[in-house]
Amino acid sequence: MPQETILLVDDEQNILDLSKMYLEREQFNIITAMDGLTGLEKAESERPDFVVLDLMLPGLDGYEVCRRIRAGSYPDVPILMLTARDDDIDKIIGLEMGADDYMTKPFNPREMVARVKAILRRSTRQASATTSDVLALGDVTVNEGAREVTIANTTTDLRTKEFDLLQKLIEHKGMVLTREQLLSLVWGFDFYGETRTVDVHIAQLRKHLKKSGNVKIETVTGVGYKIVTY
Repeated sequence: MPQETILLVDDEQNILDLSKMYLEREQFNIITAMDGLTGLEKAESERPDFVVLDLMLPGLDGYEVCRRIRAGSYPDVPILMLTARDDDIDKIIGLEMGADDYMTKPFNPREMVARVKAILRRSTRQASATTSDVLALGDVTVNEGAREVTIANTTTDLRTKEFDLLQKLIEHKGMVLTREQLLSLVWGFDFYGETRTVDVHIAQLRKHLKKSGNVKIETVTGVGYKIVTY
């Protein structure tokens, strides 16, 4: 069975080498690039199954590479963005540009492999899904098969993980879910590091839900989040 191909785009040779070594141990095919323009060209010509993309790159930065991939002829490839800073603004901009997830450098390469495998598993399930089940809560509806969300009778475009997060919250409506539970449900793996990725995605989802007249996500201090009607 042919293995998935992963494109690594990073201008730090040691990170490329280490990431390549760990991913090849899992039988992935690896191609690399050390600048944004080359990374974009390889994404378009090689059609990888996954892209690991550094934010700070010579030439085109990671934001622009991500934006162009999403606007091009191969828009659905999963993208994991790497950022050297722990600022939420970097992560939020990356997610808004279309990244599926992010990691902050320095990172544990085993964690990177776990995230890549989890995102690929979910992408495969979504591509093969035939269900047309519709979840509803207040004036929010989630069509799982069509991957469509309606808020207050208006179709709303959500990023991949925003959609998955909203879906899982509605499936567990009224229940408090911890960050660790959400990471397992949405990202598909047991997380062993910081959990800010959930908080960033929750913040983005709350922006969309401002259009709702009766649905919101509540923070339960020290525990996690729950979605409720009011």
